[in-house]
Amino acid sequence: MQTPYYLIDKARLKPNMDKIAWLREHSGAKSLLALKCFATWSVFDFMAQYMDGTTSSSLFEVRLGHEKFGGETHAYSVAYADHEIGEVLAHSDKIIFNSISQLERFDAQSAGHVRGLRVNPGVSTSDFDLADPARPFSRLGEHDPERIATVADRISGFMFHNNCENADFDRFDRMLGHIEQRFGFLIRKMEWISLGGGIHFTGEGYPLEKLAARLKRFAEENEVQVYLEPGEAAITGAATLEVSVLDTLFNGKHLAIVDSSTEAHMLDLLIYRQSAKILPDEGPEEWMICGKSCLAGDIFGEFRFPEALKPGDRLSIQDAAGYTMVKKNWFNGVKMPSIALRELDGTIRLVRDFGYDDFAAALS
Repeated sequence: MQTPYYLIDKARLKPNMDKIAWLREHSGAKSLLALKCFATWSVFDFMAQYMDGTTSSSLFEVRLGHEKFGGETHAYSVAYADHEIGEVLAHSDKIIFNSISQLERFDAQSAGHVRGLRVNPGVSTSDFDLADPARPFSRLGEHDPERIATVADRISGFMFHNNCENADFDRFDRMLGHIEQRFGFLIRKMEWISLGGGIHFTGEGYPLEKLAARLKRFAEENEVQVYLEPGEAAITGAATLEVSVLDTLFNGKHLAIVDSSTEAHMLDLLIYRQSAKILPDEGPEEWMICGKSCLAGDIFGEFRFPEALKPGDRLSIQDAAGYTMVKKNWFNGVKMPSIALRELDGTIRLVRDFGYDDFAAALS
C-alpha cells in the first residue's frame, strides 16, 4: 500500500475497549467517545459494541455521532449559532450549554430537550496553558456556584472537563473531591453528571478497580448517572502513521526526509513541542526524521536504528490515532495520508484514499 497512511489496528484497539466495558460494568458509568479526538467512523461499528455513544464539540460532530455511531449523542459546543441550534437539537439526546447566557438565549428552542451546563471547577491537570480549561479568564464553562444555582431548575445535568492526560488516580480523586466540596449541593439536584475525558484509565498499570469504586461511590452518594468522555483513552496505541524515507542528508546530523509532515498530519507534535514515537528506538544509528513540508521545524524527532536509513525504507510512527486524523490539513499540498484498517484476523484493507480532487475541493 502506498505511503503515507494511517493504519488503525483493531487488535490494538480492542484492549482499550475491553477496559472501557469493564469499567462500565463495575462502576455504572457510561462512556461516550469524544469525537474531537477521534472521529474515524469506519471503526464506529466496532467501538459501539463497547461504548454508549458520542460527545461532540460542534454541529458536524453531533451529526456524525448520531448518523454513524448511534447510542446516546451528547451535544456540546463553546457557543452555538442561531442557524445551528435546530439541527443540533434534532441530532442529539442531550445538549450541554457552555454558559448561562447560551442556555437563556436558546431556552425556548431547547425547552423540551434534556439540557445540561458546563461547569468549570477552577482546577485541572493540564501541563500546557494552551490546553488548560482552568487557565485565567477561561471561557470554558460557568464557575460561580451561586450564579449556577439560579438556573438549576432548567437543567438536569452538569459537565465537568478538567482532566488532561491524567494517569494519576490520586490526583483525579483529589480533584473530584474538590468538585464535590464546591458544587455538591448543586450536583445533588441533578440527574446526570459528565466528568469529561482526559482520564488515562486504559494505560498500563492504571488502578482501574480504584477508579470504578470511586465513580460508583460518587454516583450513589449523589444519586446521579455518571458519564465519562474518553478520547485518547479509547484509542491510545491503536494506530500508526506509515511513512517512507524519500531522501537522506547529513548536516551535522543524519537526516531522513519522509513522505509525511508533522504540520499536516500530526499537528499536535508542533503545537505541544513533542516528539513522535518510533519503536524500538534502539541501535547504533541516530537519525533525525523530518517531514517533507517547507516548514523548517517540520521534525518528527530523533531516533535510533540498527542500520543507516536509505530511500525506500518504511517507518511506523506510533500512537497516531488521537488528534491526528481530526486535525490533518492540506498545508503545502502534501498528499493526505490514506486511512487503512487492520482487522482482527490480520487482513488490511484501505478504507479511504485522498487525491488531488479532495485538495482542490477544500479550496475555491
